[in-house]
Amino acid sequence: MKKDRDMPDRVLGHISLARKTRRVVLCLVACAVATLFVLVACSAPQNNSAQPNNQQQAAATDWKPVEQALGKAGSMQPGDVYKVSLPRSDLKVTVSGVELKPALALGSWVAFKKTGDMTLVMGDLVLTEDEVTPVMTKLEEGGVDPTALHNHVLHESPRVMYMHIHAMGDSVKIARAIHDALALSKTPFAAPAAAPNQDLGIDTKQIDQIMGQSGKVNGGVYQFSVPRADKIMDNEMEIPPSMGVAQAINFQPTGGGKAAITGDFVLIASEVNPVIKALRDNGIEVTALHSHMLVDTPHLFFMHFWANDDAQKLARGLRAALDKTNAAKG
Repeated sequence: MKKDRDMPDRVLGHISLARKTRRVVLCLVACAVATLFVLVACSAPQNNSAQPNNQQQAAATDWKPVEQALGKAGSMQPGDVYKVSLPRSDLKVTVSGVELKPALALGSWVAFKKTGDMTLVMGDLVLTEDEVTPVMTKLEEGGVDPTALHNHVLHESPRVMYMHIHAMGDSVKIARAIHDALALSKTPFAAPAAAPNQDLGIDTKQIDQIMGQSGKVNGGVYQFSVPRADKIMDNEMEIPPSMGVAQAINFQPTGGGKAAITGDFVLIASEVNPVIKALRDNGIEVTALHSHMLVDTPHLFFMHFWANDDAQKLARGLRAALDKTNAAKG
């Protein structure tokens, strides 16, 4: 009888020990799961917030030091580009009896784009012949490279040259170098007085329809900015259209429904001669053909033009030329 009573006790003991062991294992598993959950919960917000923080930092770039170094405020453009306009409102330039408004063909500008710890800077400076050499010398002393020097129009008086620039580095140092160079010219740094809204005397809605694009009024000039559909690279960096690689087409009314037009087409090599033919077939003169950059991919050619005729007729000619390019659709 004793043996029979001892056997259940031993069995019960084994069962009790097994239950205790299982509880310990379950407890250890639960602790491990809880620890893993805490680690994931703590780490997830950090991983998720890294990209937005980087984006917020890029969006919140403080351009005030650049404004102070350059001596002129700019504005943000698509592609996170900070662009400063420096129109040569001090110049009185005429072409075939037409006095050019600054927005038509006398607009200096400088554009800044942050890339990591560095800033890419590109620009186009409008200079008189006497200003070219001192400005170029000062730019080079400040580490800013001239990449092109050329005309845009023909038969203008006085003669005007256009100097394209490129730099990569500290944005404030570059801005200061550009300011010091332009200080040797008569480029105004003060903001021009706002032009009053006025009827341009040309049918801009009809011109939009012909062009297949939407233009805007700026300083008495009707302007189109038409990006290319392909990607433009400067070394390893993509260049947004707002940094000077969009096709620019400007109409300055000259009375009686007419307009003087100028600007530039941005072309790859295979588009150059088809665009020349389209422009010339429509009575639009080709006034310059050149590059603006040194290491762009694809390599681009910039074609400048001029005409003074019925605005809608010229719009049709410009549209014919635009259709020969890989332009983004409006």
